[in-house]
Amino acid sequence: MKKRLFTPGPTPVPETVMLKMAEPIIHHRNPEFGEILTRVHQNLQYLFQTIQPVVVLTCSGTGGVESTFVSLFSPGDTIITANGGKFGERWVKMPKAYGVNVVELKIEWGKGVTPDEILAALKAHPDAKAVYVVHSETSTGTATDVKSIAKVIRENSNALVCVDGITAVGAHEMKFDEWGIDVCVTGSQKGLMIPPGLAFVALSKRAIDKMESSTLPKFYFDLRKAVKSWQGNDTPWTPAVSLIIGVDAALQMLRAEGIENIWTRHERLANGIRAGVTALGLKLFSDSPSFAVTPVWLPAGVEWKQFNKILKSKYGITIAGGQDDYAGKIFRLSHLGYYDEFDMVTMITALEMTLKECGYVFETGKGVQAVITSFQQ
Repeated sequence: MKKRLFTPGPTPVPETVMLKMAEPIIHHRNPEFGEILTRVHQNLQYLFQTIQPVVVLTCSGTGGVESTFVSLFSPGDTIITANGGKFGERWVKMPKAYGVNVVELKIEWGKGVTPDEILAALKAHPDAKAVYVVHSETSTGTATDVKSIAKVIRENSNALVCVDGITAVGAHEMKFDEWGIDVCVTGSQKGLMIPPGLAFVALSKRAIDKMESSTLPKFYFDLRKAVKSWQGNDTPWTPAVSLIIGVDAALQMLRAEGIENIWTRHERLANGIRAGVTALGLKLFSDSPSFAVTPVWLPAGVEWKQFNKILKSKYGITIAGGQDDYAGKIFRLSHLGYYDEFDMVTMITALEMTLKECGYVFETGKGVQAVITSFQQ
C-alpha cells in the first residue's frame, strides 16, 4: 500500500529534498554550510517578499512565536490577540505565562477576525504594543485578511503587526514589506515541505528596534542574537544542519516555481477539493476558507473513528480530525505544500470509497467529476 499524507503538518516532503537530507552531515561553521545558509536567507526573503531579516530557529513554529513574545515585550505590556481556534488560543495563553497583558478578541470558530473588530479593540486599548493575528488558522481552516488588518493597525496606532503565518506562508499571498507587517512566523513542516524542526521569523526594523526595550527573560529564544548572527550569515546556536540543507533544496524548488504561481496553485487545489466535497453533499466548515486546509462536516450517520480507520488502513490516506468541541464532527483535508491536481483527485476518490463503506448515500463519481471539472475550468 502506498501511504499518502493529507494533514496540515507535517506535509509531504519531495523526494529530492529527502535525498539531500540523507547526504553525509557537514559542520555548521565551515564555508560549505555558509554558502547554503546564504541561499536559504535570500530565498526566505523572497518567500516572505521582504528585504528584512528572516531568521532561522531550530524549534517548532510554536517556538518561533514564543521567541517573538519574549524578545519584543516587557511584563505588563498590553497586546491584542485574535483567538478563533486552537492556535489563536495558544497566542493568548503563551504571553500570559510571561506576564504580558493580553486583550483577547474571541472569534467564532470558522470565521475570520475583521478589520472593524481590530479597530474597535485598538480604540479601546490605545496602549496596545502589538496585535497578533493568525493568517491561516489550522484548526478551523479559516483565513484572515491580513492585508486589510495590517492597514487598519498602521493607520490607527503604533502597535506592531504580528502574524502567525505557520500554515499561510507558501499558500496565501504574503507581502511582508508592502503590507507593513512587523513580525511573521512560519514552520518547516508546512508550506516549506520539509520535516518539523525549524521556524522562520521575519522581522521589520520597527520590531528589531522594539527588542532593545524588552525586559522579559530570554536566552535561546533571544531574537537579538538571531538577528546579529543573520547579519554575519551565521546562527547563534547549533542549527539543525540536515533540515537547513533540506530547506535549501525546497526553497530552490519554490523559487523556480515562482511565488505568484505557488499562491495560485494553492488556491486552485483548494477550490478543487471544495468542489469535490460539496458535490457529494458535504458541508464546508469555514466561512472564510484557507487555501492550506479544508475542514468538512462529517455527514449524519458517519462515525469519525470508523471513517478514519477505513481511510487510513484500507486506502493509506492520513487526514486530520477536528479539535476540542469539533472532535469527531469535522475532518480536515490538507492541500498545503507538495501537492498537485492528481493528489486532489486521489483524495476525493478515497473519500468517496470510504463514505460508501460508512453507509453514506450519494452518486458515485460525482465528487471526482467535480474536482476534474474545477481544474479544467
